[in-house]
This record gives sequence, structure tokens and C-alpha cells, in this order.
Amino acid sequence: MNTAVATPVDVKLMNLAMVALLLVFVGLCAVAAVRSFSRMHAFDIQAITVAGDTRHNNSVTLRANVAPRIAGTFFTVDLAKVRAAFEAAPWVRRAVVHRDFPNRLRVTLQEHQPVALWGGEGETRLVNSFGEVFEANVGEVDQDGLPTLTGPEGQGPEVLTMYRALAPLFAAQDMTIEELELSGRGSWSVRLEAGTEIELGRGNTEEVVARVNRYLKTLTQVVSRYGRQPNAIESADLRHENGYAIRLRGVSTTEVAKK
Repeated sequence: MNTAVATPVDVKLMNLAMVALLLVFVGLCAVAAVRSFSRMHAFDIQAITVAGDTRHNNSVTLRANVAPRIAGTFFTVDLAKVRAAFEAAPWVRRAVVHRDFPNRLRVTLQEHQPVALWGGEGETRLVNSFGEVFEANVGEVDQDGLPTLTGPEGQGPEVLTMYRALAPLFAAQDMTIEELELSGRGSWSVRLEAGTEIELGRGNTEEVVARVNRYLKTLTQVVSRYGRQPNAIESADLRHENGYAIRLRGVSTTEVAKK
């Protein structure tokens, strides 16, 4: 009868160690092979396809400017850096970059859609449809009809939201907002196309809209007392708790309209 001889523990450990080393060696060889394969010249980026919004950017010029900043092959290129390079171009709001095997990149661009000018005279910034403030050549934009929005840094979305709430109210009375400003202290004011300066006071959109509605609903009745039209108003102050104050051109008195 044969009796099985147990394998010593130290031999088992040695065998396990050898298997582990073999696996590590195979893994390192695989990694080296993959790295060598990914760096082959056949996978060098040969072309970049640009699609999407290119109204303000020439695709050829964009590729020429970005290509020197691209390092690596199809497998190793840093897509985040490529995206950042495209998004650094004027008018580009967002770039989505994909790999196209074996040696191409595909970029889809979204441009800023300007809806307003930002800041005072001499500023070169615009506001897009998301309320984001961006740098651009203002001369490339048809400025007719674009309002001017002003506010503290980072408040573009809030100012645009307020403008979108107020503009239809004034438009219904044949008035156009030329400029809307949010001061550093949180107070709102507008200047109309007719030159009227209106202090709206502080508050959220709902509160300011309520004041403007009260003002517009009674405005014609108030100015008619002086034989004037609403476009004859030089300035208005809506910060009064129970009404508003107006100043008419050529009239020295100030009228306060109550609720």
C-alpha cells in the first residue's frame, strides 16, 4: 500500500512565490507590449474633424492652432487637454472630443449665442443664452437690439433671468429696456430706450416684477394728469413701499402714485 507523502510547507510557499513572480512577469510584459503598441507611429493623430457650430470660427484655422498642442497617439492623447485647447478659442463655449480609430479625432463645437452686452462702455464681453459672460470681438456681433447687462462678477445668470422677466412687461407698453444693472449692494435699475432711468430697488425676481407691474398699470393715468405720455418720464423710483415717484421732463414736481 502506497502512502502519500505530504508536500512540505516551505515547498508549497516556494511554488506559490514562483507562480506569483511568473504572473507579475507576464503582466509586465503585457503592459510593455501594450505601451509599445499604443506608441506606434501608425496611431499618431493624422487628422481632426471639426463639426457643430462654426459660425465665428474657421475649422481650418482652429485645427491649425490646436494641432501643435496635441501630444501622443490615438491611445495616449489627453482628450481633456484637447478639449481645453478648443474651448480656449474665441466664441467656443463647449467642445466634445472623441477618438476615431485608428488615428483621428472628432470634435463637436458649441458656440456662445450672444443675447446681451456685458458691462459699461469699452467692455469687450458678451452674455450668452445661459447667462455666462464671455470674451469676444464685439464688432462681430450685430449690436442693434442687444441690451446691456451689468452686475458683479459671477452674477450674469441672475441678471439675465431678471432681464427676461422684465423685458416683456415693458415691451407690452411699447418700451424697450436698453440697460439693466445689478449694483454691488443688490439694487436693480433699468434705463429705457427713451432715456428713462428707473430705480427698481432690491429683491428677487418676483418682488421686482410686482413693483414694475404696479408702476406700468397706473403709469398712463398718472402722466395724463400733466398732458404727457409715458416716454416723457425722465426718471422713476419704485423703491417706495406704497407706490412710486416719477419726474417728468419739463415738470418740476414729483408725483407719487399710491396703491
